[in-house]
Amino acid sequence: MQTKISPSSMKKAYRVLLLAVVAVLLPLSVFALSLDEAKAKGLVGEEPSGYLGVVVASPDATQVVQEINAKRRQKYQQIAAQNGTAVAAVEALAGQKAIESTPAGQYVKAANGSWVKK
Repeated sequence: MQTKISPSSMKKAYRVLLLAVVAVLLPLSVFALSLDEAKAKGLVGEEPSGYLGVVVASPDATQVVQEINAKRRQKYQQIAAQNGTAVAAVEALAGQKAIESTPAGQYVKAANGSWVKK
């Protein structure tokens, strides 16, 4: 005795299977924290070097820092090349501006290397 599956049941099963496959195949970065979320949660902060640093170690915080710092490094190199200046000078100026513009309640790295809430 065979059980017949209705076309509507097949469509529903197909949709569920498709959603499960898509969920598994989505890149992990879709589920990762955004920079704003990571800063608001106190996981990352601005450093005088012009780059982000990890305040509270977690895989999401590390991923955010690595992704943003790679983009910043590329941009700083581009700016330095366009202006005929050293990358270190661009990094320092960017770090100063980032720390100045960091809102109260978020972390910045102090001159002594410790993280402080602004």
